[in-house]
Amino acid sequence: MSQRVLSPTAPRKTAGVAERTRPSPRRRAVDAAEKAWRPLALLVVCFGAWWVIAAAGWVESYLLPTPGATLDVIVDKPGYLWDHGWVTTYETLLGFVIAVGVGILSAVVMVYSSTVEKTLYPILLFAQVVPKIAIAPLFVVWLGFGIGPKVLIAVLIAFFPVVISMVTGLKAVDPEMLQLSATMGAKPWQTFLKIRFPASLPHLFSGLKVAVTLAVTGAVVGEFVGANEGLGYVILQANGNLDTPMLFAGLLVMSLIGVVLFVLVEIAEKLLLPWHASRRDTGATTTL
Repeated sequence: MSQRVLSPTAPRKTAGVAERTRPSPRRRAVDAAEKAWRPLALLVVCFGAWWVIAAAGWVESYLLPTPGATLDVIVDKPGYLWDHGWVTTYETLLGFVIAVGVGILSAVVMVYSSTVEKTLYPILLFAQVVPKIAIAPLFVVWLGFGIGPKVLIAVLIAFFPVVISMVTGLKAVDPEMLQLSATMGAKPWQTFLKIRFPASLPHLFSGLKVAVTLAVTGAVVGEFVGANEGLGYVILQANGNLDTPMLFAGLLVMSLIGVVLFVLVEIAEKLLLPWHASRRDTGATTTL
């Protein structure tokens, strides 16, 4: 009776399991191009429509500058926009980090205590529906014209998506997994670290991508109320001087900051949760 000897280096295949191979750099480049051409095409169409409307004189130039005039401002004053853009970025990141930390902690407490959830959730909902622009002047009165009011508004705006997504993720864990861990004698903190928290990360990252873009809005809203630096200050100054090219330049830089931060969060999600990101490689909600 002869036996087939398998080479130790020969790949082993399991029946019924499809072998996944890493795509080649060329394949990944093609996939990236296929995902990018549609939004790029839409941007080209929007800028083309903007240029046609402005160049044709359908709208006065002091109301709608041409894309060329806006880009000229960006090229002529890169240092000015960089300095103010960095201030807004710093306020955004600081507010976002605080919102993430406080939001995750609040979500954990709410999930593990129904009393806290019933008490805190209505307050969070009420705080979310209050327009932040309406209470921003109070923060300036209380905290002054420094960085405090801007960061606080960014925290308040970004906090709600974080805590809601985290609560949803922690509650979405398979009950059978929790029962299994309890049967095996796992302590609550072990169950949280090994089961609940990892299972909640996909939901959490969905909330983080929303929160990081809202944090940019919160920082700019704070700068609208009282500031002498930041993109909100640039936009207000340009509006007061009827300098619409500078106003549009500030808006473009602000949008660019939000897009970059969104992409960074998405990259972090792909690095930390490759098993989750692979399930939606064909989805429309990913930019990478």
